[in-house]
Amino acid sequence: MDLFISSGAPLAGTIQPGGKITLPGDKSLSHRAALFAALANGQSCIENFLVAGVTQALLDALTALGVSWVLTGTTLVVNGQGPSGLHSPAHPINCGNSATTLRLLAGALAAAGVPAELDGSIGLRGRPMQRIVEPLQKMGVTITASPQGTAPLRLSGRQAGQRLHAIEYSLPVASAQVKSCLLLAALAADGPTILNEPAPSRDHTERMLRSMGVDVVTRRGTSYETRLNPPEPWVLYPLLIELPADISAAAFLIVAALITPGSDITIKGVGLNPDRTGLLDALESMGGNVQVTLLSERNGEPVGDVRVRYSRLVGTQISGPLVVRMIDEFPALAVAAIVAEGITTVSDAVELRTKESDRISALCLEFRKLGVQATETTDGFIIRGGLPVMGGVVQGHGDHRLAMALVVAGLAAQTSITVEGVEIIHESFPDFVETMQALGATLTIKE
Repeated sequence: MDLFISSGAPLAGTIQPGGKITLPGDKSLSHRAALFAALANGQSCIENFLVAGVTQALLDALTALGVSWVLTGTTLVVNGQGPSGLHSPAHPINCGNSATTLRLLAGALAAAGVPAELDGSIGLRGRPMQRIVEPLQKMGVTITASPQGTAPLRLSGRQAGQRLHAIEYSLPVASAQVKSCLLLAALAADGPTILNEPAPSRDHTERMLRSMGVDVVTRRGTSYETRLNPPEPWVLYPLLIELPADISAAAFLIVAALITPGSDITIKGVGLNPDRTGLLDALESMGGNVQVTLLSERNGEPVGDVRVRYSRLVGTQISGPLVVRMIDEFPALAVAAIVAEGITTVSDAVELRTKESDRISALCLEFRKLGVQATETTDGFIIRGGLPVMGGVVQGHGDHRLAMALVVAGLAAQTSITVEGVEIIHESFPDFVETMQALGATLTIKE
């Protein structure tokens, strides 16, 4: 499937959850809510659940594990029976292209002591998994990866009542997925588990587990430590939660408004976890007119509105802890960089090479096709902005965020562009094209 984008379309309006135009529920929170609800004792109700390819893989996995759930529209009801409610699947679990699904499931299955095989797409098989295998093995989990340290992962069961070992472990890279995997396994440990990170990764798991009655303590200062004391006995309270809109999805609309003259949009009910708002800080440093209004908290997660207006942007430098706080938003940031006057430099972001695509290499390759001066570095990229963006044909590389970034880049092009492989966008933002069209963008799908 291809998408044809005409340049220069103005964006204006208000995006309201539940109205004519909606943003999907947060992807990270949707994954966690569904899986944690399966581990809880009782019925959970999750509203504004993200219905997309990545979450369908997790729901299918829950079915394979014997968990009962019902999805009505965007409301998910899960009947949890605690760890004893998970049963060994008859076949390998297909996690699709979702590393979040695979890594979080590995932690949950390790805690429950359920034997299983976790596999996925060719792309997922290229993602590094040794970073969870090694610490899980230290905890006493019998788990193996492929000779390349990737999926498929195979977990063996253990005797009923046998606990895992509590460990103190330092993660080599800051990673919410790795941390979450180990925290889930720690629910079945024989004492407190302490995890240290080199930088603060998103803390959705900690906040949600606390709302379910788990003792999780986070310390941040000169070091970044998370300590989980396993519940005695294992009892997790069910979830009653309405998920906020996904800031990673909103990122593309935010950048689209910033680079399109005359734009003025307000995005309602966005998740504003401070570990996820690095892009907003980066865009403000570029001169972006972004106004945030905090409104409430939902299960420990801050939620608010984001108003964005067209702005004249300048280049910036991004490195250090800010990288972790916006690790999923660099494709959107790169689009802002091609319009900004001057040079934007990104470093300390080598983790971008292990996403759905090598986002450093693929992003620079596709932007150069549009006449952008984009230079790949070992741990990031350099973009010289403010130069004419040409039209042309570009490829999404099977990466939903890269594909959306290329669509938004089309708004700044002097002539129209065509993005090939845009169907991958359905993995995380099924209504992306319709949302952009409703805001005034001229997009045409070519089957």
